[in-house]
Amino acid sequence: MLDVRQLSVNYREVRGLDRISFHIEPGQLVGIIGPNGAGKSTLIKAMLGLIPAASGAVHYCNCPLHQQLQKVAYIPQRSQIDWDFPITVWNVVLMARTRHLGWFRRPGAAAKEIVKAALERVEMYSLRHRRIGELSGGQQQRVFLARALAQQAEIFLLDEPFTGVDAKTERIMLEVFAQLKREGKILLISSHDWGGALNQLDRLLLINRGLIADGSPDRVMTPENLCRAYGTNLQNSLQPDWDNTLFC
Repeated sequence: MLDVRQLSVNYREVRGLDRISFHIEPGQLVGIIGPNGAGKSTLIKAMLGLIPAASGAVHYCNCPLHQQLQKVAYIPQRSQIDWDFPITVWNVVLMARTRHLGWFRRPGAAAKEIVKAALERVEMYSLRHRRIGELSGGQQQRVFLARALAQQAEIFLLDEPFTGVDAKTERIMLEVFAQLKREGKILLISSHDWGGALNQLDRLLLINRGLIADGSPDRVMTPENLCRAYGTNLQNSLQPDWDNTLFC
């Protein structure tokens, strides 16, 4: 079980994340939603130790998560990736095996087979020799999902993976997430626009610095909870493909 306990983050004198607690069982897909600046990315980064926590702890199987990062696959927001770096699709995914092989060992047949299978799973093997900067936004996101798959991780943390992707990529990603659930993986995914993908989630975390609601999407996405999260800007913040009956 992935267990987050009373996690808080401070930015100088401002509380960016306030005592958030939840747990995720193996085989669950959990989404994070909230307004801009709510702390969605902060939560994921603090869980990984990429930014310091003011208080709280994150454990996996009763051990600190930061001591088990080899079991975690993380896909950051697109804005944090240098898409101009001269590297091929194949080598981006092959880098996932570096942690297992070490920097000075050449990848063998087994590592190459893992990379090939990951690229085939996201329908990107035919473009394996293409430079990453030459791909569309959706194709780039699929490459980084393949990289996460090649890590053979137990926990998948994805920050805004649906931003700027096409319908094909969204379909492939959701199919991969469903398969990972069947394999008993833990998935925590942030998004500002879940749209029709809401029904794929086992649980949804609604946050705005603190945890406002945690449960099935239909129990979380109520007018009362959304008003607490989005405040007076609720109507301007809602995505047009959300079910309007929620807000009557």
